[in-house]
Amino acid sequence: MAATSFEQALKTYFGYDSFRSGQEVLIADTMAGRDVLGIMPTGAGKSVCFQIPALMSGGVTIVVSPLISLMQDQVSSLVQSGIAAAYINSSLNERQMAKVLNNAVNGEYKLVYVAPERLFAQDFLNFAVSADVSMLTVDEAHCISQWGQDFRPSYARIPEFVQRLPRRPVITAYTATATPRVRSDIADLLGLRDPRVLVSGFDRPNLCFEVRKPKDKLAALLALLDKRRGKTGIVYCSTRNTVDEVCAKLKNAGYAASRYHAGLSDTERHDNQDDFLYDHAQVMVATNAFGMGIDKSNVSFVIHYNMPMNIEGYYQEAGRAGRDGEPADCILLYAAKDVRTNKWLIENSRDNTYADSAAQQRVKQRDIKRLNEISLYCATNDCLRSYILSYFGETPPDTCGNCSNCLRSFKTVDITVDAQKILSCVFRLNESYGMNMVVSVLRGSKSEKVTRPGLHRLSTYGISEKSDKRLQEIINYMILSGYLRKTADKFPVLQLGERAVSVLRGGEKVFMKIARAEKAVIETVPEAVPSVQRGAASDGINGDLRARLKELRLKIAHEQGVPAFVILHDSTLTDMCAKLPTTREELLGVSGIGQKKADSYGGRFLQSISEYLNSR
Repeated sequence: MAATSFEQALKTYFGYDSFRSGQEVLIADTMAGRDVLGIMPTGAGKSVCFQIPALMSGGVTIVVSPLISLMQDQVSSLVQSGIAAAYINSSLNERQMAKVLNNAVNGEYKLVYVAPERLFAQDFLNFAVSADVSMLTVDEAHCISQWGQDFRPSYARIPEFVQRLPRRPVITAYTATATPRVRSDIADLLGLRDPRVLVSGFDRPNLCFEVRKPKDKLAALLALLDKRRGKTGIVYCSTRNTVDEVCAKLKNAGYAASRYHAGLSDTERHDNQDDFLYDHAQVMVATNAFGMGIDKSNVSFVIHYNMPMNIEGYYQEAGRAGRDGEPADCILLYAAKDVRTNKWLIENSRDNTYADSAAQQRVKQRDIKRLNEISLYCATNDCLRSYILSYFGETPPDTCGNCSNCLRSFKTVDITVDAQKILSCVFRLNESYGMNMVVSVLRGSKSEKVTRPGLHRLSTYGISEKSDKRLQEIINYMILSGYLRKTADKFPVLQLGERAVSVLRGGEKVFMKIARAEKAVIETVPEAVPSVQRGAASDGINGDLRARLKELRLKIAHEQGVPAFVILHDSTLTDMCAKLPTTREELLGVSGIGQKKADSYGGRFLQSISEYLNSR
């Protein structure tokens, strides 16, 4: 199939003139019959990579998807673009499901989305065995790996499902976040044959990352939201109780807030999610049970009220901001208590099913290690974006100019003497104690936990005049820099790192960056990033027109019974305000307007633009 055909399908159905990085390669390999594994960040266009091959191939494509909301959004978007698609999950009643399966058997759909738990339901299996399945796509493919952040045991049965089919289809797998180990797991467990593995890069230049350590988190959250009134965002909390408390506080403060967690009834979760998707609620307060697959394009900020358990989960959740390419903020509010809460959650997790106790212990050790890694993310004074990208195996620049650390003023200080005291204390403690004990000994604590084992007799007892907080900052820096290491045990201890000897005996100097001012400058970020192209409407041009178009989009969305972003993304409205089309041909030149959308409601947008121009 010629590349021009791919481009024609992209323009006709999706309204885009050119492919994003990696898309065309994956589409071409899929059409050539090759398995593919695409690792592409949120907002990079993963769906197009399997939707275009599904359109251009004979037969039907089965898409395994983990969440009802993800299926519904994608199917709604496909139907609005003129593509026959359907989903099968527990949101359908028996009659609706029978109708969808009957239509599928008759070849009326190009794509059928299904939850992994339903693959072996007899009615679906009967359809799959009798249908011409040309491609099986596994979305959110990291769910198949126990080393991924959202392991789903039902994903492990996908290879068994493939074996039930009379002919093995092309298998494609996609995810936004996967370390090298998880990528290898996906390919092996799905049985991909000589797959094209494409990692398009994890960077999201339009996202600004910030870590704050406020004394009063609620006050800090309210201050952040006050500067973002009228904007849509998500506030993530680590526990259900915290979600309930924060949501209540936000409502009392006058915000249109809603909540989402597994402790709510199915009805309330569904209603609250719809309120957010349909813009009735501007702020969603939620646990990590919310969001995977939520394709809402106008989320302009994600605030983590608590530190997540790992970098993978954090980047996936933060990545729900700025899907339209506009500048967006990703802010993490850190407190030491978050580490203790996450350790408790790891130790008491009942989410996963393990083969045996040894496997369970390995996974818990992995989770503690990953908790240590995101704790260091919150402690580093170096580039936050660089830290994240390095975690996923990339080699980024040392600075990005679009995170709180790169925008904050620092001074470099010589901490060699402090480092030597810390290393000496860790050595004299036989590398058997954690950070808090090391700090207590250095500070000369008279607590029983120090005196009872006789640690007050060590030569390093009481030799530091630095505060507890500063010593902890230095220790975290030394872990990041390889002078110390922190074990991944349930109760992690500090040990000497590879570079320790050069400081203790080799005369190596240790330097550390220390912030001159604690207050970040997050509000100036969008203007500080020249790589983020802001649309004309974003800069205040045609602001009145943009408001008109958003109102029209909302009206059409209500008529169609879908969220507003399914009709048109905010970025499409921005491009429309910049180009001011007055004919159908000009409208088709707007990014995100395909033939079907132009036919369905393009005339109403053209009329609104014409009325606006005539009124000027």
